[in-house]
Amino acid sequence: MLPRNLDDVVETVAVCQDAGAPVLARGGGTSLAGQCCNVAVVLDMSKYLNRVLDIDPERKIGRVEPGTALDDLRSAAGSHGLTFGPDPSTHNHCTLGGMIGNNSCGVHSVLTPLHGPGPRNSDNVAELEVLTYDGLRLRVGPTPGPELERLIRAGGRRAEIYARLKTLPDRYGDLIRTRYPRLPRLVSGYNLDELLPERGFNLARALAGTQGTCVVVLEAHVHLVHSPSARVLLVLGYPDIFSAADRIPEMMASQPFGCEGLDDRLVGYMKKKGLHPEDVELLPEGGGWLLVEFGGESRDEAMSRARLLMAQLDGGPNRPTMTLFDDQQDQRTVWRIRESGLGATALVPGLPDTWPRWEDSAVPPARLGRVPPSRCEA
Repeated sequence: MLPRNLDDVVETVAVCQDAGAPVLARGGGTSLAGQCCNVAVVLDMSKYLNRVLDIDPERKIGRVEPGTALDDLRSAAGSHGLTFGPDPSTHNHCTLGGMIGNNSCGVHSVLTPLHGPGPRNSDNVAELEVLTYDGLRLRVGPTPGPELERLIRAGGRRAEIYARLKTLPDRYGDLIRTRYPRLPRLVSGYNLDELLPERGFNLARALAGTQGTCVVVLEAHVHLVHSPSARVLLVLGYPDIFSAADRIPEMMASQPFGCEGLDDRLVGYMKKKGLHPEDVELLPEGGGWLLVEFGGESRDEAMSRARLLMAQLDGGPNRPTMTLFDDQQDQRTVWRIRESGLGATALVPGLPDTWPRWEDSAVPPARLGRVPPSRCEA
């Protein structure tokens, strides 16, 4: 189903509800684990419901339809010196609705803890307009205690939803506080901690990551952050990806605007498949690489940030090989290596078929390099 407007979405869900048919809202189809596939009436929002509706530079808020591609939002926000922090490698065609469904992060999600609300898509959702399976349209966001009580007292279906959701923190709040994992990249299951009163009973954030199992997103208001005028890319080469991962806390202490890693397996597969083989020649010597991006209001400021980290690494143990790119085309070329990851590792000639497994697992940064290579080969 390709809805042309929100009325089409509402009517389709009503027909499905009458027939008892499941509904699945689809973004750009870029998820790795089949989240966009199901036996259901699929609503593909990307063909028509794909507009950036408004950019408010004063409040740093963007208003978008669910099928809006991330790069379209970033382009519109960029004219105001703003950007959206989370950015998966599929940024040119993944949609905001899909990113909300998956609670996406991405390379530049490290930018938002420095200059915005946090790294996950849920952190960067200000408000959602949603549709329930039984046809209720409502706007959701942070709901402080007095407002929550007022909504519940008002009665009706909306009040019933809020009252039932409130029973979760009322009954299980202590367990959520003590047992819910405290990870910056947590995307497994439902964000029950966002329903705690001290977090503002934020239903918009709680719905991020629910994979369309609770509501259909009709419109999203998202937080935007300042976009630096100049960026440079520092590429660090290490013997393997594990020793590279061990240095992540050190990289994060330098407050980069973006950080990513790749290994020699990805590079080898790219060469074997002929995927931009000339690109990998830009990488410094090594078997595992960190891509660390720095920004500033001028090229000199960005270069200064990068060179400060280079000086620290040059004088320390386990010095990596280093290449600093300030040419924008070279930077785009290096980023393209990482963005070729999924295509490079799937259907490699002469090797068994590979399947997504660990792509979105969450590990505390300080423990990234501690998995022995033998465990990862299994």
